[in-house]
Amino acid sequence: MASITASLPPPLFLQARKTLFRTLQKPPVPCIRAERQNCAFVVKATGESSESSTSLSIVKSVQNVWDKSDEDRVGLIGLGFATIVALWASANLVSAVDKLPLIPNVLEVIGILFSLWFIYRYLLFKPDREELFQIIIKSISEIFGR
Repeated sequence: MASITASLPPPLFLQARKTLFRTLQKPPVPCIRAERQNCAFVVKATGESSESSTSLSIVKSVQNVWDKSDEDRVGLIGLGFATIVALWASANLVSAVDKLPLIPNVLEVIGILFSLWFIYRYLLFKPDREELFQIIIKSISEIFGR
């Protein structure tokens, strides 16, 4: 089916239908499930932005601080520089630890042991899973201040 739909020119395969929100593309022949036939769908990207709302809010808050005053600009530049230095230092630290002969294997064993402990402590039995769920809900409420 995919090779047939790929060889058809788009105007023959797609028929546009206007809806309240945007144009949807629909195949000219509806899929019949009784025949156990595969359905083909065509997905087309729109011109809308796919950035998340958090990244937009961060950009807007940085723009607001940048436009506010000269003192805030110096602080913002310093924060950006400190972020770049911290990323560079952490990458070098991880690569240096990774080059040591025994430490990566020891850290891997510690990670496996901690994972096994976490599974036994919180995921294996139903009351423990409920306790973990309550801990997560409490932490989220503390983070958001509710």
